[in-house]
Amino acid sequence: GIGRLDMVENRFVGMKSRGVYETPGGTILRCAHRDLETITLDREVMKIRDSLIPRYAELIYNGFWFSPEMKLLQKTMDNAQETVNGVVRLKLIKGNCIPVGRKSDQSLYQESFATFEEDAVYTQSDAGGFIRLNALRLTIQALVEKKRTKN
Repeated sequence: GIGRLDMVENRFVGMKSRGVYETPGGTILRCAHRDLETITLDREVMKIRDSLIPRYAELIYNGFWFSPEMKLLQKTMDNAQETVNGVVRLKLIKGNCIPVGRKSDQSLYQESFATFEEDAVYTQSDAGGFIRLNALRLTIQALVEKKRTKN
């Protein structure tokens, strides 16, 4: 069913152990929460959050709830989660949790901005300038490499 985990873990003391966990509620809540994050969190905030999750989980798993590093990470996570709220509709089928709808007053998704059709928000000619600017660091790197290989 949903939320049944069977895994081999690396314990803090160095040995491996097998764990079987039943966590249907936690799995469903995580599925809904992660889906809400897709519409309420900025892309770069999500990247930073994702890079911190392994360390955050490790601190929890190893019992460092009140360590200075955990306090730092917790404040960061709390800050990142301030705008995560809303409603998610889920489909639970054959052991899977599938989001099928979501809405939030804090949603960063704006349909009128997300179109690739010609409109006042975004035009196809905007893409050319963006591509040139985004590639500028690569162009400079190539020029430096070319100069370096000549010498």
